[in-house]
Amino acid sequence: MGNLNWAILGPGSIAHEFAECMRGMNRKIYAVGARSLEKGQAFASQYGIENVYDDFDKMLADPAIDVVYIATPHSNHYEFIMKSLHNGKHVLAEKAITVSSKELNEINVLAKEKGLIVKEAMTIFHMPLYKKLREIVESGAIGKLKVIQVAFGSAKEKDPKNRFYNMDLAGGALLDIGTYALSFARYFLSETPDEVLTTMKKFETGVDEQSGILLKNNEEELAVVSLSFRAKMPKRGVIACEEGFITVDEYPRASRATVTHTATGKVEEIEAGETSKALEYEITAMEESIATGENMTYQLTNDVIAIMSDVRTQWGIKFPFEK
Repeated sequence: MGNLNWAILGPGSIAHEFAECMRGMNRKIYAVGARSLEKGQAFASQYGIENVYDDFDKMLADPAIDVVYIATPHSNHYEFIMKSLHNGKHVLAEKAITVSSKELNEINVLAKEKGLIVKEAMTIFHMPLYKKLREIVESGAIGKLKVIQVAFGSAKEKDPKNRFYNMDLAGGALLDIGTYALSFARYFLSETPDEVLTTMKKFETGVDEQSGILLKNNEEELAVVSLSFRAKMPKRGVIACEEGFITVDEYPRASRATVTHTATGKVEEIEAGETSKALEYEITAMEESIATGENMTYQLTNDVIAIMSDVRTQWGIKFPFEK
């Protein structure tokens, strides 16, 4: 699938990493779109991109583009995904793919109607380590899954003007880092959670600053999620089963984990994939989905967005741009 023409919408920091990865994979970036022509030209020059647009609508209307990688703030993902679909483009969008289930449901309807793939660039759903660990959990090798614990904490500067705290840009810990933690939890839960309990502390701008989220499904499996913008926490996930537990350090881009067997205390080292290839796995998965017409992470993404929508409803947080 190396013959696809990709376009990058939004040349921010993650887009630089994406473009570097694409170049290493010998993939073609046909165009880049930026609000500033100067910024777009600088990005294009760095990565050998021939076409530069400072008008997103014109770029998305270019018939030569097959796939759009959206790397803008998640507050406008819905707008750009819908425009991409209307113009016949497949879409790989950064996390969070949308800010709500309402947005994602509308996207899903249009994507199905157009026969196009829309995928979230969620590392956890594509890296080899997580696939290997899920095989271990599903095999019953360490007994039945009981509890998942996962935390993500970042010590953000307490600046109301920062995008992380900006209501107009769908700020807050939940949509920025919580999407990783909840994706980790959902990936290993055997069923979609049907109970969601939560508590939260708001920042002065109205966004969520830190929170705790408890999930439970029909199999009585629990997931405990801790999030904070005010305190650094180890990016650690623990998958606890009846006869042992798995520890993943430095998720989401993890390549190593340990399996501890409760009865014997034996610790098993698990390695799979490479941290440096995190985006390569996402790109490859996108290409495979386009080739087969099957989006294997569709339900996982929908479940995570649904959980976050439920959580925000419980918190009473609604962004100004939401209807």
